[in-house]
Amino acid sequence: MAPIKAKGAESMKLHKDFRVIIFIAAMLISLIAIHPAYDGYDDYDGGFSSDLQYGLDLEGGTSLQLKLEGAIAGVEADPAQIIEKKYAGVFGDIEIIEATDDEVIFRTQEPLEKDDVDAVGYGNAYVDGNEVTLTINKESVIREYLSEQLDCEVLYLGSDMYEIRSAVSKSELSNALSDVGGSIATDTRGNLAFTETVTKETQETTEAILSEKLNIWGLKDVPITPVEENILLVDLAGVDLDTAMDIVATPGKFEIRIQTVGNETEHVVWGEHITAVDMPRVQKGAWGVGFTVDGIGANAIRDAAVESGAVDNVAAHEMVMLLDDEVIFSAPLDPELADNLQGLYDKNQNLPSYSFVATTGAEDIGREKAGQLYIHLRAGALPVEVDVVGSWQVPAALGDQFRKQTVLAGILALIMVAFVIFRRYRQKNILLPMVATSVSEVFMILGFASLIGWQLDLPAIAGIIAVIGTGIDHLVIITDEVLYEGKMPSKKVYLSRIARAFAIIFAAAATTIIAMSPLLFMGFGALKGFAITTIVGVLIGVLIARPVYGRVIRELLE
Repeated sequence: MAPIKAKGAESMKLHKDFRVIIFIAAMLISLIAIHPAYDGYDDYDGGFSSDLQYGLDLEGGTSLQLKLEGAIAGVEADPAQIIEKKYAGVFGDIEIIEATDDEVIFRTQEPLEKDDVDAVGYGNAYVDGNEVTLTINKESVIREYLSEQLDCEVLYLGSDMYEIRSAVSKSELSNALSDVGGSIATDTRGNLAFTETVTKETQETTEAILSEKLNIWGLKDVPITPVEENILLVDLAGVDLDTAMDIVATPGKFEIRIQTVGNETEHVVWGEHITAVDMPRVQKGAWGVGFTVDGIGANAIRDAAVESGAVDNVAAHEMVMLLDDEVIFSAPLDPELADNLQGLYDKNQNLPSYSFVATTGAEDIGREKAGQLYIHLRAGALPVEVDVVGSWQVPAALGDQFRKQTVLAGILALIMVAFVIFRRYRQKNILLPMVATSVSEVFMILGFASLIGWQLDLPAIAGIIAVIGTGIDHLVIITDEVLYEGKMPSKKVYLSRIARAFAIIFAAAATTIIAMSPLLFMGFGALKGFAITTIVGVLIGVLIARPVYGRVIRELLE
């Protein structure tokens, strides 16, 4: 006679199943990430709340369309004529004796000092009385000249092409070049090599700096979508138009201070006197970010370093950089720099500009800090000027209405699906697990979105609703395969049929993921949100929720 078993003996093993354990853990993590709460004490602000972040569609706010002002142009110019024009403006008439792309030799009427020649820039000078040999770089000479004439940063791109990081017309560039016998280059068809756009690197730098500024304002994970090479879309959920313009279209407040006594600091110079910021690079075995200040900034740093005692005791007087009152860098002066500043102070020299390097350390840590510091330094001033060419607002009331309607749409979709399922099987022990599985998938998708700080918008909600539909399809496949001629089969047959069901499900899921993947890389925010939600929902379903459903449905049907 077979031993008698308790009716729930097999069911008791369900909680030990690793698939069920993973499912419960995922639900708990989602619950913690979403952090739902209800405050019913305040009639005005009371109600449900959570850590979910909503996009412009569901929260209301402002969207700005920014045009990055700049141009890419081919330039033909003789560096010798630039040297002649610039040095003659300082030392009077000069005579060019010999000139190449690497060296210019000229003669002045009066003997010169090397420091006076070096102060003009454009190259490294060797002075012999009134004869000067200037070692130059052709591209650097042209770049520096254009930067001075157009009052903006200019980058050399190679092949005589330059990026001008400011709004400039063909005529303005032609006029600047004509003064030194230069011109805008032409392409093979005879057209001027001039395009009002910026490079991909400039666009990415601008995007990174805007993100940093928004983080400083406390607005994290703000979608910034590149549309063209010189157009960015910025969606600021919960922000009115005036505030959005203050955040995005105005520069941040960058300040350099110096440590005086203890932890006290004193203002030295504002960021408006920083004229350029170099890309991070290794100098003397350590990563650093170079930046250049104008004459006012150079004198202010020199005087502050001497008067505070930093040149005598560098360890006790650090230079502190702040962006919007947040410390982004703090370090003592380099001893060699301190000696140099003391010498400049003693000679009472007034240099028009001066270069500094903020050293961040060696190896990967130093490189990472240098990259962050570069973004911080640039956050006070974007690499190019931006022009707000379009803006629109979604009122908060309308966003709240959209949010309620999307929740209602999701509930209605679930009810309609439940009705169809009940009409098909007419069994509550099938209907309830199916509905519960769909609800759990939605909950885990929302938990994932909250965990990574993803903003939910209308396309994302559409993706969730699509996941509900595909999820029910997969659950129907599992149910039909499990029910063998309307009843539960033997364990061996069950395992065979459930394996076939999941083979179909995995194939369908892979097809969906492959179909959605191109949308991730198209760069447009709405399509990307739909794709991410759909892919995450499918993965959560096939890896977590649906295996548990297959296990639970067997228990219930048995």
